[in-house]
Amino acid sequence: MTDNDTALRHRFEELSDRAETRHCLIFSDFLNLHEQSVLQKMRLPHRFVLFGGFTAAERKTACFGTTDETEAYDNAPFILLKIAPVQQKFADPLTHRDFLGSILALGLRREMLGDIILAENCGYVFCMENVAEYIADNLERVRHTTVHSTQVQALPQTLTEEPEPQSVVVAGERLDALLAAVFRLSRREAQNLIAAERVFADSCICTRPDLILKGNCLVSARGFGRFRYLGIDRATKKGRLRVTVQIFK
Repeated sequence: MTDNDTALRHRFEELSDRAETRHCLIFSDFLNLHEQSVLQKMRLPHRFVLFGGFTAAERKTACFGTTDETEAYDNAPFILLKIAPVQQKFADPLTHRDFLGSILALGLRREMLGDIILAENCGYVFCMENVAEYIADNLERVRHTTVHSTQVQALPQTLTEEPEPQSVVVAGERLDALLAAVFRLSRREAQNLIAAERVFADSCICTRPDLILKGNCLVSARGFGRFRYLGIDRATKKGRLRVTVQIFK
């Protein structure tokens, strides 16, 4: 365990104890997948839930004092900003990196920001409410494009719809086999990805290529994407498995 992980564990223990002692909800900043994995493996005696603003969020806050995601949503200390070009007609094609880089250039820390979702050349940014006004007042350009920021209540419905389930044929139900099939990798490439600690299942880091996933598990592979494993559909005549997944773009 690294010094950073030790400090992180102490911080989580402190937040958890404070929520229990004060009988209130206490939120962390936004956590990346590694930080979420550290928390998930701690087995804290008190309640918590991870929540990032929508079901398939990757970056999430930890809400201590409840296991109810609805309660966490109602009390979450973050809001959603829509960052849009002032004139779409003359705007550059804007990427996730463009939005993130421009916001961080304002002097903000990454943990102040959750997921950034793109739609129609706009960026929907989850951010802590104590920095939202600062972003809205000071973010004037993304790349060479003049932008304006407004608070919105929720992501457009088209962005929150779950991907259509699709069938994938795999050699077996092992994690490396699923990764290989979904992301079109060789089994060795999938195993190397796991060994590099770049694969997470329900926010927990995966270190075993032979891990058997539970149904409805959300898998993230850094650099490749995410999919939800829904389970086995049936066996094929050649002894392989046809499984159902939802692949997030």
